[in-house]
Amino acid sequence: MTDTTDDIAEEISFQNFDDDCKLLGSLLNDVLQREVGGKFMEKVERNRTLAQSACNMRMAGIEDMAELLEKQLASEISKMTLEEALTLARAFSHYLNLMGIAETHHRVRKVRNVVPLSKSCDDIFNQLVQGGVPPDELYETVCKQEVEIVLTAHPTQINRRTLQYKHIRIAHLLDYNDRSDLAFEDREMLIEDLVREITSIWQTDELRRYKPTPVEEAKAGLNIVEQSLWKAVPHYLRRVSNALKKHTGRPLPLTCTPIKFGSWMGGDRDGNPNVTAKVTKDVSLLSRWMAIDLYIREADSIRFELSMNRCSDRLLKLAHEILEEETSSDVRHETWNQSLNRSQTKLHGQQAPTIPTHLPARADLPSCTECNDGESQYIRVEFPSTDNKTLNRQDLRQNLRVSLQNGNSPNSSSAQSPVTPRSSSFNSSQLLAQRKLFAESQIGRSSFQKLLEPRVSQGPGIAPYRIVLGNVKDKLMKTQKRLELLLEDLPCEYDPWDYYEASNQLLEPLLLCYESLQSCGSGVLADGRLADLIRRVATFGMVLMKLDLRQESGRHADTLDAITRYLDIGTYSKWDEGKKLEFLTRELKGKRPLVPQSIEVAPDVKEVLDTFRVAAELGSDSLGAYVISMASNASDVLAVELLQKDARLAVSGELGRPCPGGTLRVVPLFETVKDLRGAGAVIRRLLSIDWYREHIIKSHNGHQEVMVGYSDSGKDAGRFTAAWELYKAQEDVVAASNEYGIKVTLFHGRGGSIGRGGGPTYLAIQSQPPGSVMGTLRSTEQGEMVQAKFGLPQTAVRQLEIHTTAVLLATLRPPLPPREEKWRNLMEEISKISCQNYRSVVYENPEFLSYFHEATPQAELGFLNIGSRPTRRKSSTGIGHLRAIPWVFAWTQTRFVLPAWLGVGAGLQGVCEKGHTDDLKAMYKEWPFFQSTIDLIEMVLGKADIPIAKHYDEVLVSKSRQELGSKLRGELLTAEKNVLVVSGHEKLSENNRSLRRLIESRLPYLNPMNMLQVEILKRLRCDDDNHKLRDALLITINGIAAGMRNTG
Repeated sequence: MTDTTDDIAEEISFQNFDDDCKLLGSLLNDVLQREVGGKFMEKVERNRTLAQSACNMRMAGIEDMAELLEKQLASEISKMTLEEALTLARAFSHYLNLMGIAETHHRVRKVRNVVPLSKSCDDIFNQLVQGGVPPDELYETVCKQEVEIVLTAHPTQINRRTLQYKHIRIAHLLDYNDRSDLAFEDREMLIEDLVREITSIWQTDELRRYKPTPVEEAKAGLNIVEQSLWKAVPHYLRRVSNALKKHTGRPLPLTCTPIKFGSWMGGDRDGNPNVTAKVTKDVSLLSRWMAIDLYIREADSIRFELSMNRCSDRLLKLAHEILEEETSSDVRHETWNQSLNRSQTKLHGQQAPTIPTHLPARADLPSCTECNDGESQYIRVEFPSTDNKTLNRQDLRQNLRVSLQNGNSPNSSSAQSPVTPRSSSFNSSQLLAQRKLFAESQIGRSSFQKLLEPRVSQGPGIAPYRIVLGNVKDKLMKTQKRLELLLEDLPCEYDPWDYYEASNQLLEPLLLCYESLQSCGSGVLADGRLADLIRRVATFGMVLMKLDLRQESGRHADTLDAITRYLDIGTYSKWDEGKKLEFLTRELKGKRPLVPQSIEVAPDVKEVLDTFRVAAELGSDSLGAYVISMASNASDVLAVELLQKDARLAVSGELGRPCPGGTLRVVPLFETVKDLRGAGAVIRRLLSIDWYREHIIKSHNGHQEVMVGYSDSGKDAGRFTAAWELYKAQEDVVAASNEYGIKVTLFHGRGGSIGRGGGPTYLAIQSQPPGSVMGTLRSTEQGEMVQAKFGLPQTAVRQLEIHTTAVLLATLRPPLPPREEKWRNLMEEISKISCQNYRSVVYENPEFLSYFHEATPQAELGFLNIGSRPTRRKSSTGIGHLRAIPWVFAWTQTRFVLPAWLGVGAGLQGVCEKGHTDDLKAMYKEWPFFQSTIDLIEMVLGKADIPIAKHYDEVLVSKSRQELGSKLRGELLTAEKNVLVVSGHEKLSENNRSLRRLIESRLPYLNPMNMLQVEILKRLRCDDDNHKLRDALLITINGIAAGMRNTG
């Protein structure tokens, strides 16, 4: 079980879990017997038996026998041929993945069967009301809650998307297998389906053969919405609404959503040169395209469902207006067809094509056809290409139809997106050719459309809901076609009345239908799929997930350097902070652009300016925040505000109207320990500037957002010191904001593993400083955690509820602060010793870097192709410029998980030796922050394995550095000992037996994978050009990641 899921302390029904593991394991065995033969399967079973026996001996305390069996296992593996090693790695890797699927399935089963469910909305609302919270206060707090889950493309998802989908299919089949009413024949067919899925998995290449592009990463994120969140969100909101109604007497308002989603995929350019301004624009448009596509499907289904005639006067009036408009539109189109057909022969002598002879795929099926096999009820979305290519007739027909329709243009509004200017290469003859194709495409259009659409009566008995929703669908389809033209950089003439730009435009007719049904006594219909669609629009808007932009502060300074040098006013980066702030504030107050149009700059600087231009074109309707990584000064924030303002002035001047949406929120990200310590001072200085404070109040409703980073702070000073510095930084930022009457939203950049700030969401939120979670929270979900938490609708619903209830409790019942000042002093002492110990090893020991490269597969991780960004920020080979993900990933592979515990043992021991053991025990019992910190460290220590880590050292590390490894294993034992003293537990994970049992169940497959990895690394380092050896290594990396249930 992953160390970051939130049901981690809840018991699993191990009998059912074991049954599923046996079923999947036996089916995999059957497949392997057929695929690789019985002789090799005997070797597989022998290795598993040796590993199982060694584990049993070690758990029984018979260390000598366990060590003997492990040496025998290592000897067996060392004698394998490369082909045998590769096949064994694949077999055990798939065993571990199938066990992971069984674990997830049983967590879902528990959530379904347990009533009342812990941490659910019903449970927490009841606790709060019973605890004295007035129902009205509870209702208002829930309705005002603003939580945003931000999905990132951090490269920690090891499995190919193809395999992820196959794993989901197996999970659905396990769910179906739980049904008690299955006939014998049905169960036999289910087993056959499982065999087919497992065979397909075995015959599929596990490895990515090329790095994903940022656009491909973004598509993976959008697919999570379609695959899971699209179904989960309405279900989750129904739970919130029902619980509110039960405990306060009022349901959740229809357009109120406590949780929304953001994304960094295609917007995070920090250290990733592959994320360009064009990529950001394309991803934003793709996100809109995907949203529209999903809305089209829903509108189509609801249109068929709402076949009744009785409606409100307002809806009936709208239906008649739509019918009249469609009638007049058809007349206009016929006139255009006749006019354009007469000019056909003048265009290059081309002849008109014949009427299409083949219907499109699935045209023979009703558009509301459903499939109830647990997957999406529609064909998977095929995204439009972002490459320039010739449009097909349907594209051209739709484009011309939009551009040629008459009608009054509405007033310009800030919600409009930029108009893509006509390409200079698109001449009049091409436009005539386009119109010709448009005219020709009308020949078969109307009759074919009638085959697909329900017949709409023109008489007194019209179906008004179908007419209105048909109009909604028509506008959505025009919107989608327009987006395709924008994506392909083709001319896009359009009438703004004919497409949807903002979510309120789409909500208006849907709410009208809802109110009509309610007023006619059909509330039961209104509260069905129509209500679900309205809630989806309120949650996902027109973009599914608003895209954040992120860039490193130094890139902005370089850009301002280029500008100030061009203007001959000096070099910006050489100015002191006071002069920078004076210059930036003066320019922000001015009304003229700063950057001359004639300026010529280096490509890196141009890319920064292009990004701000795209941000101005898209605006806050499509984009979320602009995050500044490595922020350390107030000038870092004002620099972005100035570049943003300048770009908006330039774009607005070209468009002849204001830029769409508002300015982006500018969010400083404090990452290193030094920057975290200065975070409060930076916010105070920012808010003391009159222009900035007024800007926050006017443009962002008096809300300042601040991001704190867990990954780099952990790599910088160790996990314990990072946790304490993050706690203090949040306290200081909240205090600074309160001094100026500004609300603050804290954005938590948490990774998946504990070494990068991961851990159960509920525990993390409940241990934040008092006052830091006041109804608002943003948090990242990265890599494999996105799939683990949101890959299935059932787990996604559970996660959304946990976020809601944890934030609610932290708002209405904030966690306790440290009881006395002495506790804070003790934390300072532990942190100081811990940091010194950590840095003395990682940064000050000259042998450590070489030891790290020898003892782990860090150098080989780049071949995994799991992300579009480089593993290092700069070309340096030191630890400092290595990203936190490969740093943690490498140590997780060896089961040493060093970043999560190094320094902790020394810190706790140092304080205990001074006689403060009882104080630490009291802190553990009474201070939520300290308790959660210790529990997370204990959890990760339970996943560490000293014998396995020792095996890596003995085989791979040079003799001169093995002493360092021995010393570090001693540090691990010190950490275990002192954590157990503080927690009062007799053994690790004593308070989490489910986790311990699950870890133990994986060891017979996980331990051989580690030994196999050691052997392959040994061979590969003598033959580093052997691609087959490299493949075998990468498969062991996949398998160990599956067994540890997290990567970096």
